[in-house]
Amino acid sequence: MSFESLGLRTELLRAVSEKGYSHPTPIQRQAIPPILEGRDIMGGAQTGTGKTAGFTLPLLQRLMSSGKPANGRRAVRALVLTPTRELAAQVSESVDTYGKHLPLKSTVVFGGVNINPQKQKLFRGVDILVATPGRLLDHVSQNTVDLSNVDILVLDEADRMLDMGFIRDIRKVLALLPGQKQTLFFSATFSNDIKRLADDLLKSPALIEVARRNTAAESVTQVVHPVDKSRKRELLSYLIGSNDWQQVLVFTRTKHGANRLSEQLMTDGINAAAIHGNKSQGARTRALADFKAGKVRVLVATDIAARGLDIDQLPHVVNFELPNVAEDYIHRIGRTGRAGNEGEAMSLVCVDELKLLKDIERLVKRDIPKVVIGDFKPDPSIKAQPINMGRGKQQQAPRNNSGKNTRSKHARNESNGNSAAPWNKQRSSGKKGRPNNQSPPRNRTRRGSRSAA
Repeated sequence: MSFESLGLRTELLRAVSEKGYSHPTPIQRQAIPPILEGRDIMGGAQTGTGKTAGFTLPLLQRLMSSGKPANGRRAVRALVLTPTRELAAQVSESVDTYGKHLPLKSTVVFGGVNINPQKQKLFRGVDILVATPGRLLDHVSQNTVDLSNVDILVLDEADRMLDMGFIRDIRKVLALLPGQKQTLFFSATFSNDIKRLADDLLKSPALIEVARRNTAAESVTQVVHPVDKSRKRELLSYLIGSNDWQQVLVFTRTKHGANRLSEQLMTDGINAAAIHGNKSQGARTRALADFKAGKVRVLVATDIAARGLDIDQLPHVVNFELPNVAEDYIHRIGRTGRAGNEGEAMSLVCVDELKLLKDIERLVKRDIPKVVIGDFKPDPSIKAQPINMGRGKQQQAPRNNSGKNTRSKHARNESNGNSAAPWNKQRSSGKKGRPNNQSPPRNRTRRGSRSAA
């Protein structure tokens, strides 16, 4: 099947061709036709399979078909909500790319930057607005945006927005929108909370899931490297150096941990930068741009980068620390193996994280191969310790709109100090680690990894 067979406009086909695509992905093949028909959509696919183009292309076509408002002034007719600044910027870039040959105007608004340039663009009028919930409500409170003409609403990565506590902001935004509109849910995973929200908002939606929920793309090779916590940094430096990796995305659990690891890698002679919620938006943008351009070899990130980073042919993703929420593992490793390319996802797992690993394997319904690297075999005498999420105390559980504790079962178990089972059978790669004269990194962390958009 070609893009031409989907009934897209010539201008859109030209933009797709210039992007280098000739055949739609499964999510695009299944989503574009019903969206063009005006149906509500609940669409899920593995990350990196083209969800953004799956809603952007038909959205642009429907706006062109509906024409401009009668008074000739541009009004926001399509609203795309995303959980993070990086994802908002990525979606906005896609709108610009695919709509480059159309007379439509778009802009993106998110926090962390000066609001005045955003006000000026909104005042001049836009057809498509991409936004994070918090900054959008800032504009609403200052009367710089009118949402009464929205015809199409897209909730991108809706489950992540709920995870980050945006449900109240989302409901505030929904109250400002017309009752008659087309609503599109797109996400890599669909939790039960998302399905309940969808039941309230969607009208006879087309349910599109092109792969089993909570699975990683088959193009991503997954492996676990067992290692003691105190030797993780040494192992990471060894893997990068011995394999001559030139572009690696590394995930940590906390902001402080990301800063510390990037500094330690620099000490090891590896050019690295950190990206997380405490960084200014300018610093985050520069770090990401340098990473994409090859100026930075290793980008160390919290889960703020688990979604929304679309890096062409990113070869390696490393979980320096496993995420607290198993679903975030899917999003992390989905930064590689995108658009049919192959990728590697490695997790450096210490005895403290075996419960988290078990939860991930239960989620993906498979055992991830364990390979011991050289002399980095874990010390079996080390006992599992509770994972400390904050400054001398366990991280507070997130709460849902009803105020109930929504922290995952595995996080509660870790906080209660449940000991993980010792490592079982492991295979050795036969590689030897090189010595490291520097002292191992300390295990203190200062803050949790959650951050607002």
